[in-house]
Amino acid sequence: MESRGYYHYQLAYFLLESSIRVSVENGLSVKRFIQMKLSKVKTDKSDAKLICEYAKSRNLHLWEGQSKNQIECLQISRLLDLYTKQSTALKNKIHGEQTLGSPCKIVLQSLKQSLRNLSKEVKRLEQRLIEIVKSEHQELLSLLESIPGLGRKTAMTLIVLTDGFQRFESAQQLCSYSGLSPVIRQSGSSVRGRPRISKVGNKKLRNLLFMCSFRACKQNEGCRKMYERIVAKGKSKKLALIAICNKLLKQAFAIAKQGLPYDPNLRSQLAG
Repeated sequence: MESRGYYHYQLAYFLLESSIRVSVENGLSVKRFIQMKLSKVKTDKSDAKLICEYAKSRNLHLWEGQSKNQIECLQISRLLDLYTKQSTALKNKIHGEQTLGSPCKIVLQSLKQSLRNLSKEVKRLEQRLIEIVKSEHQELLSLLESIPGLGRKTAMTLIVLTDGFQRFESAQQLCSYSGLSPVIRQSGSSVRGRPRISKVGNKKLRNLLFMCSFRACKQNEGCRKMYERIVAKGKSKKLALIAICNKLLKQAFAIAKQGLPYDPNLRSQLAG
């Protein structure tokens, strides 16, 4: 079946609990396969037939589902993202109302009360998330926090999104999941597109890593040397920071798989 937001989960878990093997595939991969067929008919029946052809032509990975704690962590994480956006909107609205010559008192009171309520909920959810992560991945959290430049929030997000780094077999897969893999567009001598990152991946993780990259350039030896080397070649600082994001991910992956804290003298952790 295709991955369709939340809509495929109930059927996927029902099949799993019924001991029926199921594979959940990226909807974009299936879409590109169907487009290659140049089909002029698009109905539920024709799509089902082409999805079946897709499955027969590929070596599919079996879907294993997630534990209850993992599902809860993902739900909390998504709700925290929503509350963060709402908090920002409320703060902007309060600022806008306060700039008026005579702001309505009851409106400001309501907005500030809503913001206080949201802040309380955010703290409650963050506390629950910390409890779950520590109960299952306390050692892994400590290892990731040993990486200079990688904060607790980013470390926890990595653990939640990767299910304790069990979902990925290589650092390259993790970089691709984060949308940090390079995209190169070249053809002959006329087409020379600027290299860029794919951005087809988890936007939240990508943004957190970009914020971490500033501090990593100062505190993380491997990242600092890479940043200086790229800038010295005349490349842009933004490009160098994106490279640092990739390096932080590779360091996190190596440390998680080795079970060793950050060591600037360990080549396997500095490579990338």
